[in-house]
Amino acid sequence: MKTMTCRQMGGPCDAAFHGNKADEVINAQDRHLKEMVGNGDATHADALKEMQGRWKRPVSGLGWYRKTKKAFAALPED
Repeated sequence: MKTMTCRQMGGPCDAAFHGNKADEVINAQDRHLKEMVGNGDATHADALKEMQGRWKRPVSGLGWYRKTKKAFAALPED
């Protein structure tokens, strides 16, 4: 299991997400961003917009995805 923070994936805070695969922490951060903005936290709004835009622009979004997967792979096990 490895840990990445919201900030490591482009978000504004140090909330930690744990997973055995990069996709697990990416999905956890996506849920976190939606939840935080839904609860009125404006500091996460820009990151949420970027996250939503990544999936609307697959080519540039794929660059972020690959970079995040590579960063996850380089992390030590918890």
